[in-house]
Amino acid sequence: MYSQIYQLRWQDVIDILFVSYLLFRFYVIFKGTHVLRVLIAIALLFFLQRIAVLLGLVVTSWAIQGITAASALLIIVLFTREIRSVFQTRNLGLLLWGFHFKQKETPCDIVADVVFDFAKERTGALIIFPGKEDIRGVIQKSIKWDGKLSREMLHTIFEKNSPVHDGAVIVQGDRITDVSVILPLSTNPNLPNYFGTRHRAAVGLTEVTDALVVVVSEERGVVSISKGGEITPVSQKDVFVQILRKHLGLMEQEKEGLRKARLEFALVGLVSLGLITGTWISFTKGYDTVLAYNVPIEYTNRPPGLEIMETSASFVKVELVGAGPVIRFIKPDQISIRVDLSNAVSGKNTYTITKDNITLPPGVTLSKVTPQFLDVFLDEVVEKFLPVQVDWVGTISKELLVTKVDLDPSRVRVLGGKKVLEGIETVYTEKVQVEMINSDTIITSRLVLTPASLKLVPGQREKVNIEVKVISKEDWKEGVDTEEGG
Repeated sequence: MYSQIYQLRWQDVIDILFVSYLLFRFYVIFKGTHVLRVLIAIALLFFLQRIAVLLGLVVTSWAIQGITAASALLIIVLFTREIRSVFQTRNLGLLLWGFHFKQKETPCDIVADVVFDFAKERTGALIIFPGKEDIRGVIQKSIKWDGKLSREMLHTIFEKNSPVHDGAVIVQGDRITDVSVILPLSTNPNLPNYFGTRHRAAVGLTEVTDALVVVVSEERGVVSISKGGEITPVSQKDVFVQILRKHLGLMEQEKEGLRKARLEFALVGLVSLGLITGTWISFTKGYDTVLAYNVPIEYTNRPPGLEIMETSASFVKVELVGAGPVIRFIKPDQISIRVDLSNAVSGKNTYTITKDNITLPPGVTLSKVTPQFLDVFLDEVVEKFLPVQVDWVGTISKELLVTKVDLDPSRVRVLGGKKVLEGIETVYTEKVQVEMINSDTIITSRLVLTPASLKLVPGQREKVNIEVKVISKEDWKEGVDTEEGG
């Protein structure tokens, strides 16, 4: 596993993060739907199939793979409506990176909508939200109700023709527990004269308990909240909801719910990343490919005054192992072999080719190196003035005699290793065919420096002009006879 992580490329990091984010977004988008449950089941089938492949269970792997493919098609067929509703959203940001924390409608929202509707309709209402203290000993009369809180229920209770519309209602949680509740009236002389029975009843209850009472004035169409013996008009719905939530302790609950939701999403993100990383490891481990490359050797930090005279190899064959999709995209120029000559001396130097000498692209590991050992011969560079000699090949015509051969230049200066030049006394030209000579001629031939480590001193000509003069044997005899007769 550690070797797989060591082979991780930057492309693999992007690949893993992208697919992990897609998996995470699927969870966020389809959370709470049947689609998500089926997707989770398909994911489990996929991982079972990967485990079957690793264990060599061919038939089991094939069967799970078929079931997975069929399940993917069933999702599209059975949940077309849910999928369409998600992807038809106009808010592209919510689809790609937004978070929609679904919150259930609370009693605060229901009561806020209803009481402000009552205020517009001039319908009187009195709604009690008990605190921690028991109000049973304070209220004078009530009728047990125990109905679920809803807009329709409140409208029915406080409708003017309802037999229980004059009393208050008690709301606890999402239930209306009591209706037609009679409350004690406040005797506070400082209350405004325009306060009617509902307002005085609200103040009367909150003077002796920690309850919160909502009052809707039938005459003035004003929504008020009474708590702690004080009564305050509220004209804005959001302010009303905030006061009511604070009294009921819902703000802390919502914060806790939001914290849990964020923790859940963070956990899902980590799980998605772990699953995709595991999938990547299983793929790269199960599909290793071996490829060989012939890589030229680069020499670095050659000591001054020394030259490389000879090496036992110019290329090194490296065998690499990695995932097929990765290794097939490797280019030869991504692999390099460097040998550090900083500690080399004159003569033979032997180096062992290890992974420290080899630079590889990420995603692959070194399997084998051939050859493993490399001999490098270095020597001190000196200059030597050497004569040039023609490398004749063949036999000149029997009718001709060579009378003179001049070379231009006849000597050249050569650079090379000191030990190499000690055994060299002559520099030869390329092979020159004597059969081609049938008259006086000038032949241009290139110098051949052997071994290849030898070089001409800069400014020296690489080619030699060979001036050849010949004479026929008949003319040569006539000349000899003439000289003897004289």
